[in-house]
Amino acid sequence: MSVAQYDLPLMIALVLPGDKKYKSPIAPEDLTVEAIGSFIDDILEEKAIRTLKSEPVPDKNDGPVKVIVGTQWKDIVLDGTKEVFVMYYAPWCGHCKALAPIWEEMGKEFANNKELVFAKFDATSNEVEGLPQIPGYPTLVYYQMHNKAGILYEEKDRSKEAIISWMNM
Repeated sequence: MSVAQYDLPLMIALVLPGDKKYKSPIAPEDLTVEAIGSFIDDILEEKAIRTLKSEPVPDKNDGPVKVIVGTQWKDIVLDGTKEVFVMYYAPWCGHCKALAPIWEEMGKEFANNKELVFAKFDATSNEVEGLPQIPGYPTLVYYQMHNKAGILYEEKDRSKEAIISWMNM
């Protein structure tokens, strides 16, 4: 969330622990003591809607690896008609950069399987309500049709062959 996106003054609340962010829906000209109190009450009573980061939905997303952003995560990952294998990454991460070509190869190899989606999610620019903390980058999670809680890939070997073998277990 960039301050440049909003009119100023702006009121945002950050609730710790958990780094929950809330942007006040109150227009700058309507900021009064009562309005601010009401905003805080809504947060404390869990009535306020969290503000989550999300990149814009890509205009074009027909490559072998789908790009998922925060606002469409649930629509893609929780789709009960598909299995979705997500690489949660950070653009600056060297291990992520090393895995990216392998992930693309896997996406190409399974492109004809309409029930399997290979995807990537920039976890530094996108947030999702309910997504557990990403322990490190890259993190690979396989969401099966019948298990949308996801299965964490914890093997050290991140070769294409090792990942495919793990998927087939």
